[in-house]
Amino acid sequence: MTELGSVDWPPAPIKTDRLVLRVPEARDRAVFIELFTSPQVGAYMGGPRPRDECERALPETPERRPGRFVIELDGAMIGTIELNRRDADHRSHVRPDAGEAELGYLLLPEAWGRGYAAEACAAALDWFADALPGDPVVLCTQTANERSMRLAVKLGFTEVQRFEEWGAEQWMGVRFPVTPPA
Repeated sequence: MTELGSVDWPPAPIKTDRLVLRVPEARDRAVFIELFTSPQVGAYMGGPRPRDECERALPETPERRPGRFVIELDGAMIGTIELNRRDADHRSHVRPDAGEAELGYLLLPEAWGRGYAAEACAAALDWFADALPGDPVVLCTQTANERSMRLAVKLGFTEVQRFEEWGAEQWMGVRFPVTPPA
């Protein structure tokens, strides 16, 4: 297993037709707080975090770690996307070493329904496939989150298992790397 920490970081900003994926900056702190405290964003993740807790805990410049991108539209942050290694204690063991990368994303509610999540996730998955070829990626979402379920299928994830967490049924899918024809 190759660690995400072993990839060149930070990469140059990733540009799509409408978005830019880049590393977090100090100017993004308020949007991170909004994402973490939003009842709509937290609806399928155990609920929102208390604002005062987030304001105390989040550093002035949000953490820059390999696999974490800000999603930017027209110069403003609209969300975040991450690819992190799952620890061995998590439920999935898609790989023998249980160290698969997990895709996660959060977008502000006003950015929902416009295809930004699909565009950002596809770009992040392409970056990951180039940075760590051959590594599978997993994605977890509540089965009640119909938008995330549709996006997972659109991105090429196939169901591995379902489990109970945060008082709700969760879905886990895996996306294996595409092997180019010989």
